[in-house]
Amino acid sequence: MSKNLDTQRKDWAFHLIQLKITEHYNQMKNRFLGFLIFLSFCSCQSHKYKISDYFAENEQDTLLVNVITYIYTLAPSATRETKFQPQFRSFYTKNITKFNFQNYYQAPDGWHYFFLIRPVGASTEYKRGVLGKFKLEANSLMPQDFEEVANTPHLKEEVVKERGQYLFQELIKNGNLDKQIPMKHYVEWPDEHLAYDKALHEWKVIKPY
Repeated sequence: MSKNLDTQRKDWAFHLIQLKITEHYNQMKNRFLGFLIFLSFCSCQSHKYKISDYFAENEQDTLLVNVITYIYTLAPSATRETKFQPQFRSFYTKNITKFNFQNYYQAPDGWHYFFLIRPVGASTEYKRGVLGKFKLEANSLMPQDFEEVANTPHLKEEVVKERGQYLFQELIKNGNLDKQIPMKHYVEWPDEHLAYDKALHEWKVIKPY
């Protein structure tokens, strides 16, 4: 009788262990599947909002040069008023490889939203993200009502991509980044010292450092 009881106890213990192992396996499987779904979602997000969904390659280059002319340093001898003149275009065209549209979205209300990556001086290690918006007239690739909404800090390119994509999602959802501007790890400008002048299309000091 005692031996039978011991055998039953061992059987129950073995069965309980099997149940625990099965439960743990199912939990791990569900977590792994959830992780795969998350990766799939991230991958899908990274492939959304591409400028190639809207423009042919030559149009992309034209638009990018136009945007660069707005946000980049002035060409030699150019001024804010003259930088779009034809004699200065070659300067911006030859610098096009330093920039790229990371995300792009045309909203139903006519606003075009973008997230691009730009150089930081002569640094090869750090980049800066630019989030902005503009409108395009029919059959034109020259941005109108152009605005830089925010610039990220100088960061490694992979970090710029990660944080910039988050900011871009918020920008197209809300039309602004008012809630994100205080997040200094994500947004360097605007801040209490710099604001974007929409009329002059440049960052202006509003409070001395």
